[in-house]
Amino acid sequence: MKKNLLKSARHIVVEGPIGVGKTTLAERLAEYLDADLLLEQPETNPFLARFYQDPQRYALQAQLCFLFQRLEQMRGLAQPGLFTHAVISDYLVEKELLFAGLTLGDDEYALYRQIYDRVFQQAGPAPDLVIYLQASPETLIERVRRRGVEMERKIDDDYLTRLGERYTRFFHNYTAAPVMVVNSEHLNVVDDPADFQLLVQRVEAMRGLREYFNRGY
Repeated sequence: MKKNLLKSARHIVVEGPIGVGKTTLAERLAEYLDADLLLEQPETNPFLARFYQDPQRYALQAQLCFLFQRLEQMRGLAQPGLFTHAVISDYLVEKELLFAGLTLGDDEYALYRQIYDRVFQQAGPAPDLVIYLQASPETLIERVRRRGVEMERKIDDDYLTRLGERYTRFFHNYTAAPVMVVNSEHLNVVDDPADFQLLVQRVEAMRGLREYFNRGY
């Protein structure tokens, strides 16, 4: 393990379920490290709003669109010299299987998995570090409702709960990169500079391949 993984990493991913704050933390880290940002672009997926309204009809289209968007964005990371700065992204391509397993029926998932397995190598190497943000289902539901994104109004509480559970299982088995697991229940990296610096210090001090940060009260 490198002495300071946060500052030596070429590609850092911030991940977690909807509403946990991954994009905001990615933006803060990019500013702190003078890194380039590579963010999800859900607003460019023409099937997403329709998926929230009619999941059974539009799940496969939404998942395939996201998959190819991610691969297009990640392709540059496999080309040495294209990025002169470190890159911070707010997604793992592998998490598309997590969403596909939640939203697709058996036959559609089998088809999606065949496509995924054929194209996944285009995603390039694994990241150097993953920061995985956790929160309780109740917190995720409250945060999603509070931010008031119009197309997210159709997301039901059960979907958000099951999504959080699948993230927990996914990262329990994830070994492709070092992971800092962060309980974000009592950590406000958006409005509290001290909380952000505390998180940075904990990540900079990482020595193992999996560590946990839970700021309890």
